[in-house]
Amino acid sequence: MTLHRFAVLVTASTVLLIVAGGLVTSTGSGLAVPDWPTTYGWSMFTFPLDKMVGGIRYEHGHRLIATSVGMLTIVLTVWLWFTERRRWLRRLGLTALAAVCAQGLLGGLTVLFFLPAPVSIAHAGLAQIFFCLMVSITLFTSRSWETMGERGPVDDVRLRIVASATTVAIYLQILVGATMRHTEAGLAIPDFPLVFGGLLPPDWTAAIAVHYAHRVGALIVACAILATAGHVWVHHRSNGQLTRPALLAVALVVVQISLGGLTVLSRRAVSVNTAHVVVGALLLATSLVITLRSWRVRFAWSRERDLSAELGQSADFSSAGARA
Repeated sequence: MTLHRFAVLVTASTVLLIVAGGLVTSTGSGLAVPDWPTTYGWSMFTFPLDKMVGGIRYEHGHRLIATSVGMLTIVLTVWLWFTERRRWLRRLGLTALAAVCAQGLLGGLTVLFFLPAPVSIAHAGLAQIFFCLMVSITLFTSRSWETMGERGPVDDVRLRIVASATTVAIYLQILVGATMRHTEAGLAIPDFPLVFGGLLPPDWTAAIAVHYAHRVGALIVACAILATAGHVWVHHRSNGQLTRPALLAVALVVVQISLGGLTVLSRRAVSVNTAHVVVGALLLATSLVITLRSWRVRFAWSRERDLSAELGQSADFSSAGARA
């Protein structure tokens, strides 16, 4: 197995972890296992399967998947450290390892302190950061990134700005969604697409404000994605590395908004609510890919500087050996 394929495996496992986390919150199973790091006093890997019933199945399963992802991340980090020439990519691997360790700690704290909203929101936010790190490592180790494509990297300042802004907007929207989910504001506005039959809430509470902000954020994200996709289509239509994720982002945002509406109309059905979480993560990853590819020309310059530095060091060593 190549390094890139292993990175794909870890990234796919992270998507599975996000699914498991979404099921935990959607089913209200966050405290189904009240102790940590053990499970009802058992070691995590020796807990009897016949006792994994009800919410325990979701929470304990989430812990098992998270531990597996952590172990895979350790292997990936070591692999990068000993085989990757790019120093910044080795450091990115260490950052991913630190993130998954912090994520595990936050997960434990949510249980030990009975699901405090700030910790739970931080747990959700860091999960998306870790996922982005894995997507980035997967992209950076791919052959398409190494070869830069036949036409070379795109150098488009406007694309870099709009794509970066879109990715940031999606992440902030996910944080607002996590706040809504962990403060029980998901049904604070009970109708969709209207708001209490109109465009603005007749009364305001903290829950209504968070929920309304999430809906406004969805419109902002949709406009940002359309702006990015439109720019790509007009200026880089022949570049499949940009058009494919751009079209995928448009499709995903349509699905995501639909799932958001169905979450309200179905009164937070478990399958719909979980799908809403997962598609949001996939939308963030897709926008990140566009963003990184738009910045690839900068990485090319960085790579040239690294190679020049390596050649300079080799020349210094050769000169020193000759003088000796």
